[in-house]
Amino acid sequence: MPLTLAEKIISGKAGRDVRAGEVVVVPVDIAFAQDGTGPLAVRQIEKLGVERLSRPEGTVFFCDHAAPSPRRELSNDHLLLRAFAREQGCRLSDVEGGVCHQVIAESFASPGMIVVGADSHSCTAGALGAFATGMGSTDIAVAMALGKTWLKVPETVRVEVTGDLPGLVTSKDVILDLIGRLGAEGATYMALEFHGDTIAAMTESSRLTMSNMAVECGAKCGLMSTDSHTREWFAENGREGDFAEIAADEGADYARTVIMDAGALTPRVALPHQVDNVVPAAEAKGTRIDQVFLGSCTNGRLEDLELFARLVRGKRKAPGVRVLVTPASRKVMLDAMEKGVMRDLIEFGSGVQNTGCGACVGVHGGILGDGECCLATSNRNFKGRMGNPSGEIVLGSPATAAAAAVTGEVRDPREVF
Repeated sequence: MPLTLAEKIISGKAGRDVRAGEVVVVPVDIAFAQDGTGPLAVRQIEKLGVERLSRPEGTVFFCDHAAPSPRRELSNDHLLLRAFAREQGCRLSDVEGGVCHQVIAESFASPGMIVVGADSHSCTAGALGAFATGMGSTDIAVAMALGKTWLKVPETVRVEVTGDLPGLVTSKDVILDLIGRLGAEGATYMALEFHGDTIAAMTESSRLTMSNMAVECGAKCGLMSTDSHTREWFAENGREGDFAEIAADEGADYARTVIMDAGALTPRVALPHQVDNVVPAAEAKGTRIDQVFLGSCTNGRLEDLELFARLVRGKRKAPGVRVLVTPASRKVMLDAMEKGVMRDLIEFGSGVQNTGCGACVGVHGGILGDGECCLATSNRNFKGRMGNPSGEIVLGSPATAAAAAVTGEVRDPREVF
């Protein structure tokens, strides 16, 4: 029987063909946790009485949400993760490394893998043809300890995106539009599987943006077939040997198909305080912006920084607007420096922060003041997300963020540049 991508990847690990709805136990290739969820996972492993992890080489801890730590309690959590990683021989990406999802995509995830992370946006690596999903810290502790996990094989929503994206319309606008259509619970515990010539034309960085936000409509994962763009991603990251071709079978059974016309899309924003509160950016024109955040595991890659820098080059930042730039990884930071992108961003008036989650999670590095509004390229705009329940967050693409930085308000970037 033809298999969806989710069914095919899980079948490969289960050693037999599985179908949507089955509950299976499968080996885990990569299990990871960050500094907000990792300490609980470590303590759960200790409660289980496990002395040695099953696959320390496939276990990774990240200090990325508080990078560097702003409080002693978080510093002590970092000490716990560092000590555990040394003791067990597993991998640790410390405060200079970058956001877990970006580093997993750069250095660990490969097509056909099962990747589980103690963070909801672990679905990012689905753009590389891996079944990547988020779990709670206790489930991740078991996966780390035993090297396997249980899961229900998800049904799949096939998303067909066709046509050429208009200028300054990006993959962020595509995924925001889809979330607006499906709603925050429209694909709960389902796999999104992306198809169409629009997806085929996207860079791997753009695809990672879409898979990253699959969870915002409740999806278990956001999957894509691999192709020449995927191969190029692995080559750029020195991992040519990890590339493999993987695709869904023709005639696979889908729970639903969503058709999207990319040529009809315009820049989109998600207004406070829900990710599915999506409208065309032009309809939100005039919304005052106090802070612009360019970064996160959604849009903190080199092409995102390059797009923003190209648009603002030679222009002046709007009075009273703060612009914070946080590259998603050390590699992104170095590449942006080498290409002169970082200089352009700093000359524009941006404040550049250490690689990591930065302002996105509201731990440090950009917490909003009462009544302030931030245009963020990240993935969530819930009340209090950036550290202050009295602040507001508008989500948009790097192009829309550039327009806000120049004008001090939400604008359709095509009206500005």
